Amino acid sequence: MPSNPTQIAHLPMKWVGPIKLCDASGTNDEVMVPLITYESPLWPSVGRGAYTTKKAGGILATLIDDRMSRSILMESPNAAQSLSIWQQMKGKQAELAQIVSQSSRFTTLIDMHAQFVGCLLYIRFEFTTGDAAGHNMVTLACEKLQIWLKAEYPNLIYRSISANYCSDKKVSAVNGILGRGKNIVAEVVIPYDVCHYLLKTTPEAIHTLNIQKNLMGSLISGSVRSANAHFANMLLAFYLATGQDAANIVEGSQGFTYTAIQGKDLYFSITLPNIIVGTVGNGKIIPFVQDNLNKMKCNQIQPVGYNARRLARICAATVLCGELSLLAAQTNEGELMQSHLNLERI
Repeated sequence: MPSNPTQIAHLPMKWVGPIKLCDASGTNDEVMVPLITYESPLWPSVGRGAYTTKKAGGILATLIDDRMSRSILMESPNAAQSLSIWQQMKGKQAELAQIVSQSSRFTTLIDMHAQFVGCLLYIRFEFTTGDAAGHNMVTLACEKLQIWLKAEYPNLIYRSISANYCSDKKVSAVNGILGRGKNIVAEVVIPYDVCHYLLKTTPEAIHTLNIQKNLMGSLISGSVRSANAHFANMLLAFYLATGQDAANIVEGSQGFTYTAIQGKDLYFSITLPNIIVGTVGNGKIIPFVQDNLNKMKCNQIQPVGYNARRLARICAATVLCGELSLLAAQTNEGELMQSHLNLERI
């Protein structure tokens, strides 16, 4: 058979920013962000959002939660036995955590949940995975847990190492409720004058559009835990530039844009419950990815988990910049299409 060597594809990438980040302690940080996309208007649009939010004082990006999940599927003789096993498991979480620790020194069991369908037992395990996104780490941990379960409860039959209750790369409600990846809220208050001068619109116009388009439009379309204009655009561009599993934009783009009027100013926020990023692991050893992570200071010698959490905060701030700029453009009739014609038509 002919060899099939791995090749590195050349994709269009630009650096955008700087984006000004803030944290609860009042620390400010400015960072340039790499974005890979074929949609060329995305670069100036995110850039406009970055410049606007910098003039507004910066983006406060807060990590709400951090966990990676994997669900397994086992079958027992009946639901009564499934329930009995689950009740016993809840009393053995310390023992289960010890089993997990044998799979990796960076994998820690922090919670678990169950669902019952007939004689089927779905168990969702949740872990912390350090600076890795953790897909493979949690699968390995669950494999060891399944081996233990079969030995402890001989009536259990293996059905799947991944049972869709995770829920990996699929639209679902469970991830937003229980958490999968990093849950980030990014927010900024944009003064009226900054909004008018840089975005060519008003706080009231953006706020009204968010209600009518993002919230009501998503409601009538039947969106699942999602109300935003285009989170997926920024997520894909950021994920490709930083070596992430790009398919995770499916659950990653399930998030919310929330706005409010504060006096004359615009409060603008995005909530991303399922940002799945890492700074180590598959995809991160590619030279251009390493270079990008280094430039964003996400490859530093820091406590375990610091680099991945920083990367997630930068990602969320990037999404906010693109979301803000697009909504501002859509408040002005013809602006969105004209920008595409100017930037994408030769």
